[in-house]
Amino acid sequence: MSDVFQSNIPLWAVSISLLATLGILVSGRKPNLREFWTLLAGLIKFGLVLSLLPSVRAGKIAECVLLQVSPGIGLSLRADEFGVFFALIASGLWIFTSIYSIGYMRSNQELKQTRYFASFAVALSATLGVAFAGNLLTFVIFYEMLTLATYPLVIHKETGEALRAGRQYLAYSLTAGVLLLAGTAWIYNTAGTIEFQPGGILGGVEAAPNAIRCLFFVFVAGVGVKAGIMPLHSWLPNAMVAPTPVSALLHAVAVVKSGVFGVVRVVGFVFGPEVMAEHGLNLILAVLAGATVLFSSLIALQQDSLKRRLAYSTIGHLSYTVMGAALLTPEGLTGGIYHISTHAVMKITLFFCAGAIYVHTHKQNVSELDGIGRAMPWTIGAFTLGSLGLVGIPPINGFFSKWFLCLGSLQAGWPMVLALFILSGLLNAAYLLPVVYRGFFRKSEEFEKFDEAPPLMVVPLCTTAALALVLGLFPNLFFDFFELASGISEMILAS
Repeated sequence: MSDVFQSNIPLWAVSISLLATLGILVSGRKPNLREFWTLLAGLIKFGLVLSLLPSVRAGKIAECVLLQVSPGIGLSLRADEFGVFFALIASGLWIFTSIYSIGYMRSNQELKQTRYFASFAVALSATLGVAFAGNLLTFVIFYEMLTLATYPLVIHKETGEALRAGRQYLAYSLTAGVLLLAGTAWIYNTAGTIEFQPGGILGGVEAAPNAIRCLFFVFVAGVGVKAGIMPLHSWLPNAMVAPTPVSALLHAVAVVKSGVFGVVRVVGFVFGPEVMAEHGLNLILAVLAGATVLFSSLIALQQDSLKRRLAYSTIGHLSYTVMGAALLTPEGLTGGIYHISTHAVMKITLFFCAGAIYVHTHKQNVSELDGIGRAMPWTIGAFTLGSLGLVGIPPINGFFSKWFLCLGSLQAGWPMVLALFILSGLLNAAYLLPVVYRGFFRKSEEFEKFDEAPPLMVVPLCTTAALALVLGLFPNLFFDFFELASGISEMILAS
């Protein structure tokens, strides 16, 4: 049992980028100062989250009560193992995304940069609020705050296509938020509490089986939109009209990762393994995840747009985590949770590469990339590392999360899931490696006049690619990601 102590660190970690938003808005006419506030907030936020790591590794949870609405209902932040795990990923990768954004926005001469950086900062505050939410009500509030903060980023270009994508994003996400709020009220009425509990709020609570199943569908729909579970996914590829750093934010740092984080919270801390297994809810979740993995990969094969191909890749890989939660086995749950971190590093690398290609050459389609590796070897080299990791080639970090997911499927006695993971890896290779082949092994004179993108873009993408390799060789280096994932899995299943 973890010890709980009072601390304002989770509140400061959430708030620091909100404070930076004021500096960003005031410094709108001074780009260097505006970008200084962005980077400073990112570094402080990451430092605050990192300071919580020793506590959770020692079995201690930092808690901060924000507001007590009524007995049993309030807003609170709790930095447990799972929250710190997710917050480390989001705050750490935000630093790289901020540096990359500066290079991207300058090189592409984007308009409304102040609004862009301010929205970015609010989005990261909301993401850490999701990570540290101590109960369902706090989770829903920050979850919806994340939707509203990222809407200006999705419509950044303000073209007809961007505005349509933004409306679709709001329609899907706000509807999901309403469902989550309704589910929260239902949980409180059923269990008398909304506080997240390892092993589930509903563990030991008597309720009609049909009511439990209906409640489960409400929550799956609520978190499934941001998690990209089919058929709730279509907003995600359409949102690729946004600038590439926004795509990186959506796919690797904040929005969709909040979705799969929410899935694991729902499975492990709201329903719990016993309730999931007793009512066959994990089987329902596994079918949804399996269909999403398979069909998203098949659709990715048909996409010529590089960003849309990567978007469908993300939809499939998000459901790796969903499947890990559905397996309800130690290895499966560990692999699913760990895949949140491995996929984040690999996918942000791929989107960084896509953005560097677009800004520097204005090419957006895979069919246009013949010979680009000779002009941009660092960029396509980083793309290669990220792609091989997503395929599951060792020693890149994606191999280890996939390995544990495969072990988990065998432990659960579900060989069909193992076959699905193997097939998915082959499909990953089929839609990602042609980009590498075209870049390095086909010839074209079109890119002879080009070289690498600006350093502010190339350095972050090379760094994240190197991280994917280093964390594959040493999974617990720096942040104990694998040990945290294993501890979270053990905590959920043992409770």
